[in-house]
Amino acid sequence: MEITYKDMHNFREKDLQDLFLSVEWSSGRYPEKLVIAMQNYETVFTAWDGDTLAGLICAMDDGIMTAYVHYLLVDPAYQHRGIGGKLVEMVKEKYRDYLRVLLVAYDDGVGFYDRLGFVKAEGKNTMQIVRL
Repeated sequence: MEITYKDMHNFREKDLQDLFLSVEWSSGRYPEKLVIAMQNYETVFTAWDGDTLAGLICAMDDGIMTAYVHYLLVDPAYQHRGIGGKLVEMVKEKYRDYLRVLLVAYDDGVGFYDRLGFVKAEGKNTMQIVRL
């Protein structure tokens, strides 16, 4: 397995659907929307094993101070091989001059992000409106 990393915004619906559903994210049920979303993100880095989309990270930013990582996902068949860490490092490098890079971590992912230099914000809560 040789993983290649790309900066890209154009995807086939099936590639995104397969990746998102591999981690059981409901967004995978809307591949046509995911294709458009990826075109609109400022930053999309991907990991590929040949023609297989193994992982993806995307972020949006204000152009100077704050970047938000929206998605980071790695197909379970490719997890624990350093792919997620490499994708995060690519985002950190791109936004190295920004004041902050933010993300929302599920409880079971906090340790992963902690190891990559993120810290849990005390006294702050994530809030959302979900319409899936």
